[in-house]
Amino acid sequence: MATIKVKFRPSSVATQPGTIFYQIIHERKSRQLPTDYHIFPYEWDSRRSMVISSHDSPRHSFILSIRERIRWDMERIAKAIKALEKNDFSYSADEIIEEFLRYAHEMSLFNYMEKLIIKLKQTGKIRTSETYTSTLNSFKKFRDFEDIMLDSLSSDLMECYEAWLKRNGVSLNTVSFYTRILRAVYNRAVEEGLIENRAPFRRVYTGIDKTVKRALPIRIIKKIFTLDLTLYPSLDFARDMFILSFMLRGMSFVDMAFLRKSDLSDGHITYRRRKTGQQLIIAWTKDMQSILDKYPENPTQYLLPIIKNSKRNERYSYRNVSYNINHNLKSIAKMVNISIPLTLYVARHSWASAAKAKGIPLSIISEGMGHNNEKTTKIYLASLDTSIVDRANSLILKSLL
Repeated sequence: MATIKVKFRPSSVATQPGTIFYQIIHERKSRQLPTDYHIFPYEWDSRRSMVISSHDSPRHSFILSIRERIRWDMERIAKAIKALEKNDFSYSADEIIEEFLRYAHEMSLFNYMEKLIIKLKQTGKIRTSETYTSTLNSFKKFRDFEDIMLDSLSSDLMECYEAWLKRNGVSLNTVSFYTRILRAVYNRAVEEGLIENRAPFRRVYTGIDKTVKRALPIRIIKKIFTLDLTLYPSLDFARDMFILSFMLRGMSFVDMAFLRKSDLSDGHITYRRRKTGQQLIIAWTKDMQSILDKYPENPTQYLLPIIKNSKRNERYSYRNVSYNINHNLKSIAKMVNISIPLTLYVARHSWASAAKAKGIPLSIISEGMGHNNEKTTKIYLASLDTSIVDRANSLILKSLL
């Protein structure tokens, strides 16, 4: 049976900290496994082979973190030995170190998530891969880019992450967004048998908070619609895309960007929501065509002047245009004297609000927006006649004219 000892090697320079390393002895052969943990001689108890610190020391928290990391390392070395012993073959101290290093690489949170992100991209789940990337980048910043093992995630650590996000002005829903993705990654590792479930997310928020009202009344939408922006082409384009989103029953901008010319036929737009895959059919009106006619025909397969170069990364192009539009909408918000942050998504909220104000049933609003998971919608028919939704949309659009 192999034995593991924690050792301390003082620095050759008296004023500099020394280094912690592990001594692994197996079959009378000794090997050393270095670490990047550095402490001063007075912080090492050679009799008990452990790192020590007084409560009044300015390095007390740092020393406690090193003690915790040593404990994690010892657990993983023990797991490496256990894995080698399962094979019923003889093994060396060098193989213990190799197994430990392999485990440390494969079981790190950063590496594990990066592999998942690659797999998501390969399977065409681009949007999900982007949310995983966003979450990983956030957690990396929290950790000052210091990696951590999956089985080292604890409820205390996740509470610290939650507090860090809140201190940085992150909304409660975004906090939940990040923690839910991390929880999904953790649960996947548990399902794969890589780690044991220690329930590190039990004390952090993973719910959905009530969002701040982002809908505009129809009179403000009309005010935006009638603005004379002839001298400001960038603002004019941002306004047109905002209004077009509203006219198209609050169509999300990603769906607008990827509308194909072939989707417009016989006076209707027929498309599938990229988020849910649900097919929607929307009547194409003269006012929608008037907006489209302001711009040169898109040289690509796409209908609207958003993605205009198919040779470039299309998702990058759409996101770049989206960013510019949302930036310009802030200027438009000042022109019409509204205080809420004006974004493309406000058009979606506003259409739903306008529909509700017209007394349109919730089931029809849900159908019109492509909310195929609305509980209320399930009470009614599985699929409503699209003409009903078109008439509802017509009532709203008449308010603009």
